[in-house]
Amino acid sequence: MVKVMVGLKGSGKTKRLVELVRKAVDEEQGDVICIEKDKNLTYDIPYQARLIHASDYNIGTFEFMKGFISGLRAGNYDISHIFIDNFHKMFNSSAEDKVVDFLNWLDSFAASEGIKFTITMTADPETLGESIKKYMM
Repeated sequence: MVKVMVGLKGSGKTKRLVELVRKAVDEEQGDVICIEKDKNLTYDIPYQARLIHASDYNIGTFEFMKGFISGLRAGNYDISHIFIDNFHKMFNSSAEDKVVDFLNWLDSFAASEGIKFTITMTADPETLGESIKKYMM
C-alpha cells in the first residue's frame, strides 16, 4: 500500500509524517524506517524507528531509490512501514511520468513484500494528474 501526502510548502506534511511514524512505532509489529533528504528530523523521529538520511547515500535518481529500497528489504524482512519525506527534493525531478512510474513500481513492491509506504510531496494537489491522485491520502 502506498499513500502520498501532497501539499504546498508549509502545509504541515512533515509534521503529520512525524506523527504517523510515532503511531507506526507504537502500533505496528515490524520495523519502521524513515528516509529523509537531509538531517532535519533527527530529534523528531522516535529512536525505535530507523532514520536514514538520503544525502549520506547520494540518492538522486528513481532507479537508485528502487535499488536502495530493495536492499533494505533484502537485509531486513521485518520491515512493516517505510516513510519517505520530501520526495521531490530528493530526486530534483518534477517529471510527472517518472514519478508515476516510480509510484506504480512502489505499489507493486509494497503488495508483493507486505510493506506500507507513506510519502510526502511538495506540490499543488489541484495540478496533479489522476495517476498520482489515486495514491493521495
